[in-house]
Amino acid sequence: MKNTERVRLELPLILPEVDQSEDPCIGRLLAMLSGRPGIDRVHVKTDEGPTPLLCLHYDPKAITLARLRELVNAAGAELTGKIAHYVGCAPVPLHSRNARLFSERLRQIPGVLEAEVSVSGRIRIEYERSGVPQNRLQDLVRSLGAELTPVDATERHAKLPRGASVPTAIHNEEHAHGHGKHSDHEHAHEEKDGHAGHEHSHGGIFGEHTELIFAVAAGAFVLAGWLLERSGATQSWGPLALYIGAYLCGGFFTTKEAFENLRTRRFEIDTLMLVAAVGAAALGNWAEGGLLLFLFSLGHSLEHFAMGRARRAIEALAKLAPETALLKRGDETEEVPVESLKPGDVVLVKPNERLPADGVVVKGMSSVNQAPVTGESVPVDKSPVADGRTAIAAFDRVDASNRVFAGTINGAGAMEVMVARLASQSTMARVVQMVAEAEAQRSPTQQFTDKFERVFVPVILALVALLMLAFLVVDEPFSASFYRAMAVLVAASPCALAISVPSAVLSGVARAGRSGVLVKGGGPLENLGSLNSIAFDKTGTLTEGRPKLTDVVTAAGVSEPELLSVVVAVEANSDHPLASALVDGGRERLPAGFAAARAEDVRGLTGRGVQALVDGETVYIAKPVLFNELAGMRLPGELADANARLIEAGRTTMVVRKGDRFLGVIGVMDTPRPSATSVMAQLRELGIERLVMISGDNQQVADAVARTVGLTEARGDLMPEQKVETIKSLRERHGKVAMVGDGVNDAPAMANATVGIAMGAAGSDVALEAADVALMSDDLSQLPFAVGLSRRTRRVIKQNLWVSLGVVAVLIPATIFGLNIGTAVLFHEGSTLLVVINALRLLAYPGVVATNGEDNAVVESNAPRSDGQQQANSSEASS
Repeated sequence: MKNTERVRLELPLILPEVDQSEDPCIGRLLAMLSGRPGIDRVHVKTDEGPTPLLCLHYDPKAITLARLRELVNAAGAELTGKIAHYVGCAPVPLHSRNARLFSERLRQIPGVLEAEVSVSGRIRIEYERSGVPQNRLQDLVRSLGAELTPVDATERHAKLPRGASVPTAIHNEEHAHGHGKHSDHEHAHEEKDGHAGHEHSHGGIFGEHTELIFAVAAGAFVLAGWLLERSGATQSWGPLALYIGAYLCGGFFTTKEAFENLRTRRFEIDTLMLVAAVGAAALGNWAEGGLLLFLFSLGHSLEHFAMGRARRAIEALAKLAPETALLKRGDETEEVPVESLKPGDVVLVKPNERLPADGVVVKGMSSVNQAPVTGESVPVDKSPVADGRTAIAAFDRVDASNRVFAGTINGAGAMEVMVARLASQSTMARVVQMVAEAEAQRSPTQQFTDKFERVFVPVILALVALLMLAFLVVDEPFSASFYRAMAVLVAASPCALAISVPSAVLSGVARAGRSGVLVKGGGPLENLGSLNSIAFDKTGTLTEGRPKLTDVVTAAGVSEPELLSVVVAVEANSDHPLASALVDGGRERLPAGFAAARAEDVRGLTGRGVQALVDGETVYIAKPVLFNELAGMRLPGELADANARLIEAGRTTMVVRKGDRFLGVIGVMDTPRPSATSVMAQLRELGIERLVMISGDNQQVADAVARTVGLTEARGDLMPEQKVETIKSLRERHGKVAMVGDGVNDAPAMANATVGIAMGAAGSDVALEAADVALMSDDLSQLPFAVGLSRRTRRVIKQNLWVSLGVVAVLIPATIFGLNIGTAVLFHEGSTLLVVINALRLLAYPGVVATNGEDNAVVESNAPRSDGQQQANSSEASS
């Protein structure tokens, strides 16, 4: 199947206790996928057998099968059956054309649905297990130094709430065909640390730097030959011998690539550069040929080195978690590999050590530096839970003060942690896996440059052929025409263009990951940098997610302590969702030593409030509408006015009446996050014109929150399906739009946005899978950092494209009119290094700006120390 074709994917809906197309789970899946960028159509087919089929029509260039799998998993289903998934890593980075060549070779294997190999060496393959020649696929993957290793798929998907084994059929839109026999899904991945068990030292007799050493040697030979030639102190064979040495050293790796290209019947630009060097030697220009090979090999080796640096910034994530843990066995401890830990095991974490697993604290108190996972600059205090077994069963919903993650750094106190997840399922492991997949996904601009090269290279080859024949119409020898043609060939090689985009994307993804922001590939990174509209969920995103007592208005002749003592007494015995907010807020406001009232016979009034006896009098704490329903209890005018003002300000109000007296009105509100106002201001400075809130709360509450934090628009009273329609409407009217939510209730709206952004994704399977960008901490201040980095990345990509195309546009006419090969290759390789260095600047992008009101420091976590001894405080400030 070719990637250029539209694809129809049919999924039998085999889910636990689900066999009807009207099931809410299926409806949620349809809502999540319908209108998603890259998905043309999604519907349920019920006329082809007893089992309904979910039919997806999608564009593999706009959305990958791996991304579809994540969205389906987030909805509670599972994409398995015949489709196998492999993510691996070559031991060293690749040249851009080699990566593209390898991708094409993989895609040519019958049964391979998608295949991408990145310049960083990441390999991602989606294939039909039963239809792919395993020997050929394994040989190709092994030739890059990786291994195709099938493992049990249930391990990867064990945490899904409604996972199932879903047999799958793939059809080409134009030539639909079915498949008969189904096989179990297998997921292949790299070995330990995600690198197929290979060290990065592989690369030649001198290890990773072999090509660089050969290039430097070639340069030394060229320089020595030129000096010897200029001095005239020896015979002509002396400089010639040195130039031949330059050819051997500088052309060694280029010749290897040339034979590989010819073996696959491809004529790449690298091969043509070798031809140009040979042509220069045939014309007697040994010095220029040696200089060409020296600069070309030097450029490639430095490009390798630079890309390796960007890749190592990402690979550092995989090394954060320790390899061993202290397992508690009664009163004793035993050091065991983290891979052997099982949910329910209890491990001892000593001060200043890294935590070995995701889990909950069951004993001890400490502060934990979570910067390696969430990017938070301030350590988070941790305390034990009452029941560890219950907590790990609902790990996603455990309070942040009780939950810890593998790879984070313990503070000064020792803790005992009950393991909640296997090592392969930890938040860190999932982030590393998703970053690895993101590396191998091409961005929209990279797809454009690939198309451009496919047209550009044949045009240049035709031009070179014509220039070689120039001696037929111009009065010059063939040697002059041939030399000019070789110079144009060198000048027109689009090396800088090929590396310009992937180097910037890789650096941007690496920089984001270092600050606790997971960006799933170049597509979301570029889109986030070009949009000007962001939609927000309210509860838990713009607000704290916990209501607070905000207003107390007393009736005439009633003191605030009298009213609050009644509220605290009654609500302390109530199970209403707002009760704890009223009790906590009331106790904070009551004067020290104030005698609390006592409540008896507390009863809930469904949909209205609560009723009780206090001091022998009947007390009502209820919605104002209740008093309109009860005879003789209509609100006095001043309280009615106060209630109306509070409602207009976005408060949820309750009226308090004791006996025959109204005591007053209290207002409760889910208060905005302290950082929300400054975050909105930063987003506007970054060029975001529309900041829209979409909420299920009433419009007055939505308007009040919008005014407080500085949004441009608020839409309330929205059901989940109406949120999806709102996102689609914003996309139609304003183009690209991002949606920020918690990744669970907002998953359908996030999936239908151009970029879905999940907050507080650490520890949440659904949030990680539903989002295109995941803010690992529950901190809104990471959002301006993500948007700013994306915008900077997009600018770097544009700069690189201008440089790479501009140099080619200048060099081609310059070489036609006489510029020599040496100067052409100098500018050519210089532009390649320039775009890589420009891309690497993204690794130094400033971190998240603290918005806690105490300071405005820019913070980011340090890379892990190579000696394995980690410091408890791994955050630093930089300007």
